[in-house]
Amino acid sequence: MMRSAEFEDVEAIFNLVKQYPEELLARSVSDIVQNIDRFIVCEQDGAVVGVISWQILPDIGLHRPSVEIKSLAVEKSLQKTGIGKMLVETAIKRIRELHPLQIIALTFAPEFFLRMGFSEIPKEQLMHKIYIGCANCTKYDSPFTCPEIAVVLKM
Repeated sequence: MMRSAEFEDVEAIFNLVKQYPEELLARSVSDIVQNIDRFIVCEQDGAVVGVISWQILPDIGLHRPSVEIKSLAVEKSLQKTGIGKMLVETAIKRIRELHPLQIIALTFAPEFFLRMGFSEIPKEQLMHKIYIGCANCTKYDSPFTCPEIAVVLKM
């Protein structure tokens, strides 16, 4: 069952994201709490088994900013069961209600997003994302040496 995250889900969200230290940036408990209204979880048998969130990216002078999908994680034993796809579809539906310019993601699994209608784009087209997020990343020396692929879904 897909549903909006609640404060009771914070620990489960934290632990799910933490399962993917190479693929996802860690999210602190306080960050999850402060952004709980931008998380969707998949619950099965009372347990959170999947999560996705989004962030509105500041765009100078634009009234329709970009929105970034973040922290997509599915319990490892349940990968390839459609939960990730359902999480992305649910997030896109919620994000569309905001009428953003586009939805973006930086991912190590671009083919997953391409199957969902996203297109690959050069990271240079996402300077707003690089400025607010990638510039503070501790994993790579430069956003342009990071192996993640940028994808976009135009609205």
